[in-house]
Amino acid sequence: MKRFNNYLIESKNMHLEHIEDMIFNDGVDGARLAITSLQRLRNMLAGSSSKEFDITVKWDGAPALFAGIDPADGKFFVGTKGVFNKDPKLNKTPADIRKNHSGDLAKKLLTALKYLPELGIKGVVQGDLLFTKEDIQTDTIDGNNYTTFHPNTIVYAIPSDSQLSKQVRAARIGIVWHTIYKGNSLGSMSASFGVDIAGKLQKTRNVFSTDANYRDQSGKATFTKSETSEVTNHLSKAGSLLRTLPRDFLSLIADDNEVKMRVKAFLNTFVRAGEPFPDSGKMANKLYDYVEAYYKKEEDKYKTDKGKEGARAKKAKFAKILASPNELKALFDFFNETVQAKLMIINKLHKAEGLKTFLRTSNGMKVTDREGYVAIDKLEGGAVKLVDRMEFSKANFSNDVLKGWQK
Repeated sequence: MKRFNNYLIESKNMHLEHIEDMIFNDGVDGARLAITSLQRLRNMLAGSSSKEFDITVKWDGAPALFAGIDPADGKFFVGTKGVFNKDPKLNKTPADIRKNHSGDLAKKLLTALKYLPELGIKGVVQGDLLFTKEDIQTDTIDGNNYTTFHPNTIVYAIPSDSQLSKQVRAARIGIVWHTIYKGNSLGSMSASFGVDIAGKLQKTRNVFSTDANYRDQSGKATFTKSETSEVTNHLSKAGSLLRTLPRDFLSLIADDNEVKMRVKAFLNTFVRAGEPFPDSGKMANKLYDYVEAYYKKEEDKYKTDKGKEGARAKKAKFAKILASPNELKALFDFFNETVQAKLMIINKLHKAEGLKTFLRTSNGMKVTDREGYVAIDKLEGGAVKLVDRMEFSKANFSNDVLKGWQK
C-alpha cells in the first residue's frame, strides 16, 4: 500500500491533495488509504482513538512563506516556493528581494526579512502570510466592530476590543506556521507537520506568530453515536464499492497523468458552477460529454493533421474507461460516499470556536466557515486536506467574491 507521505511532493509541503481524490491519484491503494484515514478521523472525533492523527486548521493565507537558516552558509533567508528549486531563490538581503521579486510581493518579503529574524528561527519553517501592517482594517459587521485582515479569499475578523486585536494591530507582519524542515541541505530537507512551531519561537510585538494546530475550545467537536454510525455507513458503502472495482480499471486513471488531470478538472467543473456532485449515473454521462467537448475543442486548435492526431490520441485514452459504465458508476459512487463522510467530519470540526470568518462580496460581507483542515498522520508523517469544495472552493473560483489581492 502507498504510504501516506506519498501524497506530498518530494517531501516538501508544496501541494496537498483532497482526501477523496486519492482513488484517482493511486487507484486501489489510494482508495484504501482514503477509507482508513477517514475511519481513523471518525474514531478520533468519537473519542475512541489513540490519536494517530493530528488536525491542523487550513488558514487562507497568501503567499506561502519560507524562512530560516540556509545550511550552506548559516545565513538567514526568506522566500516563497522557489526556495526548493534546483536553483533556489533565497532572499538574504534586500538586494536579493529586488532581484528576485517585484510589486507587492517584494514589499511583503522586505518586511519579512526585516522582522522575522527577531523570532530566532532554527532550521527552516514554512507558513502562510496573513498580513503586513498596511493590510489591517477596521470593519463594522452586523453592528459589531472588528479588526480584519484579508490575505486571499477569506476575511478574518477579530473583535476590536479583544487582546488578540491589540496584538494584531501592534504587529508589522502576521504569519501562521504549519511546517518545519530538517536536513543538512535545502535539497535534502524533509517536512514535519503539526509541530508546535510558534510556541518555540521568541516573542516579539513586531510579529504576530501563531500555529495551525486545531483546538476544540467549544467542547462540541465530538461525534454522537448516531453521527458515528452515519459516517461508518458511508465508509462501509465505500469499502463495498471498492471491492467491485478492478485494479486495472482504476490504473487507467491513476497511471496516466493526462487522464488523471482531466478527470479532476472535470470534477472541478461542478465546483466552479456551485453545483453539488450529482449521482454516479449522471456523473458518468457528464464525463462522457465533457471528454467529447474538451478534446473536440483541443483538436480544433490545430491546423495540421499531426496536431489533430495528437488531440485524438489523448481522447483515445478514455476509450476503455467510458466503455465500462458499471465500473465508472461504482467509481463515482465511491467518490460520493467518501465526500459525504469527509463533510460530516469537517462540519463537526467547524463546531470549535475560533476567529470569525467572512467572504467580502459585491453585496457586503457573507458569513463562511474556515477553509478546511489538514489531517496529519503521526505514524507515516504525511498529510492530506479536508476542504468543503462546495463552500470554500466555490468561493475561491467565484468572481462575486472579492479576493484580498483585489484592490
